[in-house]
Amino acid sequence: MQSASRQSPEVRRAVRNAILSAIVGTAVEWYDYYLYATAAATLFNTLFFPSYDHLTGTLLAYASFAIGFFVRPAGSVLFGRLGDRIGRKKVLIITLLLMGGSTTLMGLLPTYAAIGVWAPVLLCVLRALQGLGSGAEYAGAVLMVIEYAPPKRRGLYGSLPYVGVALGLLMSLATFHLSSNLSKGAFEEWGWRIPFLLSAVVVLLGLVLRSSLKETPVFEEIRRKNAVVKAPIKEVFSTSLRPMLCAWGARLGDNSLAYIYESFVIVYVTQQLHMSRDVIVTALMFSTALQFVTVPFFGWVSDLVGRKPVYMGGALISGLAIFPFFTMLQTGQLVWIYTGLFLVSSIAKTMMTSAQSPWLAEMFPSRVRYTGFSLAREVTSPISGGIAPMIAVGLLSAGGGSPHFVAWYVVALGVITAVAVFLGPETRGRTLDDHTPEPRCGVPDGESVQATR
Repeated sequence: MQSASRQSPEVRRAVRNAILSAIVGTAVEWYDYYLYATAAATLFNTLFFPSYDHLTGTLLAYASFAIGFFVRPAGSVLFGRLGDRIGRKKVLIITLLLMGGSTTLMGLLPTYAAIGVWAPVLLCVLRALQGLGSGAEYAGAVLMVIEYAPPKRRGLYGSLPYVGVALGLLMSLATFHLSSNLSKGAFEEWGWRIPFLLSAVVVLLGLVLRSSLKETPVFEEIRRKNAVVKAPIKEVFSTSLRPMLCAWGARLGDNSLAYIYESFVIVYVTQQLHMSRDVIVTALMFSTALQFVTVPFFGWVSDLVGRKPVYMGGALISGLAIFPFFTMLQTGQLVWIYTGLFLVSSIAKTMMTSAQSPWLAEMFPSRVRYTGFSLAREVTSPISGGIAPMIAVGLLSAGGGSPHFVAWYVVALGVITAVAVFLGPETRGRTLDDHTPEPRCGVPDGESVQATR
């Protein structure tokens, strides 16, 4: 890619469109996911699993949430392969429609009281379709930006799609919060449907933006050279197995941490500390809004010092801050609740996610980058993000309501992520062509990084 100062107006316009499209599309993905996570933590246990006690119903609601994560690897295989075969743009339109359509239909679902056991069955089917599309959505959004980005700004540019994650969380919390201001009866009867139905509006905007995108110059070059790979999955595992293993280890921890901070914490504060749901939701909205600043900041820092120091720093802060975080929550004082969430969510989590996008994108050759990125990011989803809130609820129950077991679980996750990233390659400065040697786990940074063209 050209340097930022030497890009033509047409290229700069394409970059802006790619960034905006990535942010909106990613916002749709995570609006859907966080909306479901919030509903699972506060409402779905009574609407779709009413014949169980409160804790069991919550666990079942989280189990339905986990289904989406169990199908994400299948989505990464299916759509990652298509992204390397037919292009990034077409796949991103498909995943957007699949995710947004599923969420909108959730808003039309009858509850258990209306159709009995078919209600949770249909809920799980839609959740699975949502997860299928999400299996390659974020990877594609990042690649659309990074494959346009100036080499020395890939960290900054590559982090920007995660602003869409923050936007999606903020939108889901805000719409759910506003809907819950209805009377309890009205909210449980029809008010909860409003946030799900509003997904259709954001999907329409994302569809307009993505339809106007041009394919990335990197993929166009592959197609021009007739270098499209017939079996990208096979090639990824034959050439990039060791860096893939490093990525899986990193994702095993950081994915779990995100859902503990932003989903389980709602259960803990409302059911264990008996605080108002409004308190924790408003605090989450505050910490999420700050991510509009911290995400690009840490992406920019990764351009200066490398992906690994930023990624490992976030993992280590997560482990060190978790015990003080629970202590802050237990005070019941707003200033400490806000401070705790700022530390673990606005800082620690975004350090990991901001560095993660360019790190994963730069690991794999262009011809298999979509497949490699999506598999690296999603294969561990079932045992990390998918069941992390369930594990945390189970540990909370095993501890008699004390969060200490949960805190040690978080420490273990932080250590796993830090070690995996440490063993992985430093990718800052790599070229994006297919001639860059594949990064190897444990190879010293200076040996694994080539100069940027």
